[in-house]
Amino acid sequence: MRPDSIMPGADFGKTAADYAAHRAGPPDSLFERLAAHGIGLPGQRIWDLGSGTGALARPLAARGARVVSSDISLPMLRTGVTLARQGSGIVEPVLASAEQIPVRAGALDVITASQCWHWFDRPRTATECFRVLRHGGQVAITHFDWIPRPGNVVEASEALILAHNPQWGGAGGVGQHPHIAGDVAAAGFRDIEIFAFDVEVPYTHEGWRGRIRASAGVGGFLPPEEVARFDAEHAAMLAERFPEDPLRALHRVWTLVAQKPPASDRSGGTRR
Repeated sequence: MRPDSIMPGADFGKTAADYAAHRAGPPDSLFERLAAHGIGLPGQRIWDLGSGTGALARPLAARGARVVSSDISLPMLRTGVTLARQGSGIVEPVLASAEQIPVRAGALDVITASQCWHWFDRPRTATECFRVLRHGGQVAITHFDWIPRPGNVVEASEALILAHNPQWGGAGGVGQHPHIAGDVAAAGFRDIEIFAFDVEVPYTHEGWRGRIRASAGVGGFLPPEEVARFDAEHAAMLAERFPEDPLRALHRVWTLVAQKPPASDRSGGTRR
């Protein structure tokens, strides 16, 4: 989604169940690439901002990292804890905003943020990330966006969202977020690297309907009766236009990794 997909009044806590059940987490290949950058290693102290139900936090914990899952939505955190208990990793939930991370300066090895940077006060959050990371620590900001193409299921579902919620600004995204590089550079981060790759994600009709309900433009914003009307129309549209089940939805993984300069690097900014 684009940064302008923010909707005042959107509340993902209202759709925590769909979010947990139907929003596919990043593919394993992302965690392999993060590991190649030294992120997600056993024993590493990681703080996951805007963690939601822990789609990024839980796989990192399963790889042996010590992960804190933070969010401002208590229902999302509770759902994430339940999911973590069902898996192989343990996450520590903390109710906190991204702009005020409740740890001392230099306490963390890695800060992560998945699918949420656009919801924050970006300059304040970047500066706060710089403060709480140790020298040489890293920030990893990632997105996992569905990608509309002419005639594909994503395009059709986006059109239906707009028919029910014209205020939604998330349609037509390209899965690229270059503005984030400026955010972290202004805060003092160096050695910025960006990578992206595409994957096709299989969804049953029920799963894709749940995934769309768990979006800011539908379940996070519309009243329950309107969500139900949308879902009924969505089910009929999928049955008519995309009868294959499961169907495949194009997604793009976009990730930025940057480093807080080592203490020996006196040219790496002034924020501490």
